[in-house]
Amino acid sequence: MSRLDINRSGEMDVFTRVVELGGFSMAARAFQMTPSAVSKLVARLEARLGVRLINRSTRKLQLTPEGTAFYERALRILDEIAAAEREAAVGATPTGLLRVNTSVPFGLHRLLPLLPDFAKRYPDIKVEVTLTDLVVDLLEQRADVAIRIGVMRESRLLARKLGESRMVVVASPAYLAERGMPATPDDLARHNLLDFGFAKWKGGWPFTMHDGETITVLPSGNALVSDGEAMHQIALAGMGLARLARFHVEADIVAGRLVPVLEDFNPGDIEPIHAVFVGHGGQLPARVRAFLDYLVERVRI
Repeated sequence: MSRLDINRSGEMDVFTRVVELGGFSMAARAFQMTPSAVSKLVARLEARLGVRLINRSTRKLQLTPEGTAFYERALRILDEIAAAEREAAVGATPTGLLRVNTSVPFGLHRLLPLLPDFAKRYPDIKVEVTLTDLVVDLLEQRADVAIRIGVMRESRLLARKLGESRMVVVASPAYLAERGMPATPDDLARHNLLDFGFAKWKGGWPFTMHDGETITVLPSGNALVSDGEAMHQIALAGMGLARLARFHVEADIVAGRLVPVLEDFNPGDIEPIHAVFVGHGGQLPARVRAFLDYLVERVRI
């Protein structure tokens, strides 16, 4: 087989994705290939190099020392290829499909209203938006950008901060007229505290008492919801107290549809908002870079 018959960058791309996703099946979904095709591609690569790159077992894949060295060098080479292509396309209009994953509140109240203007600025970019409050794997979901609300955990993902929002407990005037305005966090025992139904959600509501002590109240209401916008809607409907990001309910507070509760005990905790994305060495497709720059420019929290 001649050198011209070998797609070396394609082999490297598939191999690095196998490593990053932890298996042939996940990489196959990312490339819309079959797991057997991905496995054979890696096997051909190993045969051509004359070394084993990955030790395979029924549970997981493990890189050999040669595989680790090849993976690190392959990342650098792919970065150089991306940089060369980008330099060759300087001045080109950003184009292509842009997949964005965002929380429901941010999507409804911040992102979707901006899309018409973004489309006018970049008419050759097609945007596919998925709204969910679940944290998704960008590589598995083949998303270019995800909006994450909350403290960023350590990750190989890159991030650009879009803003931050203070948390606030709110209720509708109708609910407070019926159940009364709580004067201290102790009064919450007599109120309906709305909660999220995430499998891994174990959050409580923090309050700072007048003596400086911070306490946490666990919600124990009669409703569990899947996302922040559902919480927002049932709070507006008068079902109970909700704790949400201020940007999410600011318009309702100004209009009198929701009322802040226990602000004297609000600890002032902040939820940062980031756009996260995958990038080797900061190299990004033009469509992704254009979208990130646009968000930083236009998002107001």
